Amino acid sequence: MDHVISVSNMRKSDAHTIEHHTSGAQLMKKAAQGVFAAVNWKQKRTAIICGGGNNGGDGYALAEILGENNFPCSVYRVSDKFSEDGLYYCKRAEKMGVFVDMFDEYVDFEDYDIIVDCIFGTGFKGKPEGLAQKAIEKINSSSAYVVSVDINSGLNGDTGVAECAVKSDLTVSVGYFKTGMFINDAPKLIKKLVNVDIGIHLDEVQYHLIDKSQTSHFMGYGSVIMTAEEFCEKFDVDKNTPDFVSTVIAKSCQTKQIIIIKSEKSLMIADQTYVYFQADYAKSEK
Repeated sequence: MDHVISVSNMRKSDAHTIEHHTSGAQLMKKAAQGVFAAVNWKQKRTAIICGGGNNGGDGYALAEILGENNFPCSVYRVSDKFSEDGLYYCKRAEKMGVFVDMFDEYVDFEDYDIIVDCIFGTGFKGKPEGLAQKAIEKINSSSAYVVSVDINSGLNGDTGVAECAVKSDLTVSVGYFKTGMFINDAPKLIKKLVNVDIGIHLDEVQYHLIDKSQTSHFMGYGSVIMTAEEFCEKFDVDKNTPDFVSTVIAKSCQTKQIIIIKSEKSLMIADQTYVYFQADYAKSEK
């Protein structure tokens, strides 16, 4: 079964891997290679939209790979900032001849067949503002095929809540799936979800993704099926609570019932101690 983890677990796992096993720059390149392998770039015009953190760095590393393979690519920045590794790959992409410029209202995404969203990563919380918000709105109004790297920008990686977020045709999760990819607003934003293994050493085993055929085992036997909205109303819970999943687990233990949070395309199953996720749009690695 594929792992599904919290943002804090991902952060700890990433830090441990960088300290003891693989450099941040190498992990960034592996992430970009995973995205590159997941998409058909041939005869396509690509725009990569980069933020100021490591998610933007993944975009610059991808731009370098596209340049190496002679696939036309332009990069638009929504921030003056760079992570250390992001700046490294930005300079390498520019040396490959990749066009890099600041995003503004005059950028026409209709000139591109593919748009790659590398604005915000899994640690983002709140509502996008400024250039990032404008870029997200332009991405969503375009007719291009949209690829989100690691997570849809604007989507909370833990809670799956989004006030303004990218709607993707494909989301390429990096390392491990995150809980926010399966609950609350996420199923409305993600058309297809895959994960790429880049060699992150997992700090803590938490939850798992299961196949749809396995969900019948949890139906009946005192299980309660409800939407996220119904759960929040019944138990007086805010869907923005920092660890929505732990709250569902706590209520499952309290009521001694299997609680199933259901959307049109996904399930979260809390069986007191164990939690499983299933989504019609998620492809397992196995």
